[in-house]
Amino acid sequence: MHFARYLSIGAVLLAALCAPAFGEAPPAAPKSDPAAANLPSAFDEVDDVPLPDPDLWERIREGFALEPLDSPLVAEQEEWYTSRPDYIKRFVDRGSLYLHYIVEQVEKRGMPTEIALLPVIESAFAPRATSRSRASGLWQFVPSTAKNFGLKRTWWSDNRNDIVAATDAALSYLERLHEQFGSWELALAAYNCGAGCVSRAIAYNQRRGLPVDYLGISPRLPPETRNYVPKLMAVKNIVLSPATYGVDLESLPDQPYFTTVQAPAKIDVKVAAQLAGMSEEEFTALNPAHRTPVATSGELVLPLAKAEAFKENLEAYDKPLVTWTTYYARRGEYADVIARRHGLTRRELLAVNQGLRLDKHGRLRWSGPVVVPIRRDGPAHAVPASLRTVSAAAGPSRVPVAASRGGWYVVRSGDTLYGIALRFDTEVGTLRELNDLGERTLIHPGLRLRVPGE
Repeated sequence: MHFARYLSIGAVLLAALCAPAFGEAPPAAPKSDPAAANLPSAFDEVDDVPLPDPDLWERIREGFALEPLDSPLVAEQEEWYTSRPDYIKRFVDRGSLYLHYIVEQVEKRGMPTEIALLPVIESAFAPRATSRSRASGLWQFVPSTAKNFGLKRTWWSDNRNDIVAATDAALSYLERLHEQFGSWELALAAYNCGAGCVSRAIAYNQRRGLPVDYLGISPRLPPETRNYVPKLMAVKNIVLSPATYGVDLESLPDQPYFTTVQAPAKIDVKVAAQLAGMSEEEFTALNPAHRTPVATSGELVLPLAKAEAFKENLEAYDKPLVTWTTYYARRGEYADVIARRHGLTRRELLAVNQGLRLDKHGRLRWSGPVVVPIRRDGPAHAVPASLRTVSAAAGPSRVPVAASRGGWYVVRSGDTLYGIALRFDTEVGTLRELNDLGERTLIHPGLRLRVPGE
């Protein structure tokens, strides 16, 4: 009895608590929602919904740390970039190879990710870009600064163009400038015009009691530097909100694109590209420091997806890795003579020796190494494709292959064994064997040569 009474009292209290307050309308009866019937409850099993792939631009946005720059120059630079969608597309296409690596290195140093966008305004992500001031590479190092940060330049390579080495040097330089000036904006200005330039502008304003921040000293900086930080801020703003500027910013995957692999001390660019399953243009885009047809660093940069294939193919490769050698030329030697001696035209010689300088008579201005084919059995087409295009176009007697079908070719004025072998996609050694030429490289107009053909 007592138990039943307590239950009755509890029911009355529960009803009172759930009843609407005086003057309130009672709660409406729930309406049936046809769509709600299809919604899963917490107890239903739900199929996994794939999440969108991480986007590198979003990662960059999350690391932005520089304050907005209150300058009309920023708006001018925004207008400049947004009026050139093709330019934006080009630097995004190029940057897709390098940007993830740069962002990772910037983050490791605790730097604002705006720094990762600096190659946009330095080089538009062209790794062999050069300037009138002799600056070169993604980060546009001039020779003196490059030397101070360990970027060596030799006959074989220019490490200002090396993606990994130049990025490390550029970030170290920017860190040093930030320590010196205590501001990223001032550090960036100094990266463009030099620490002395910024120091003098600061000292000028200090003597006059004027502000010594970036905007304060900006009028004292060279015109290029006055626009330098606004350019970076404009690119930042476009990346931050591309839709606001009517820009279609192509998504970039937030994952590594390349890795480094060990390689022989010397290997033909052409051979390395073949072993990696890449075109020579793709290979050179990741290894732009090499100035000759031979890679000499002992380490190569390859797409992550091709690194293992390169290692396996290299282990199984049983042909010569190098088909080029060096000839030590003396100052005053004629380039034409050197070229003919090694089965090349002068333009072909210059194409594979980009640092070679001649006087008005075609003689070498200084003594030094000259890259030439190995005369024994070097493939005639071992020149990287970008150089080969120049060489083939520059030949003085560009005769179509169809002109000598049937296995014979009549030598014309200006022909070389190298050029003929290139035209027929064969080797100089093969031409010598077919025509019993031995070590002979000089040929004369009118000579009939047997060539591989139909």
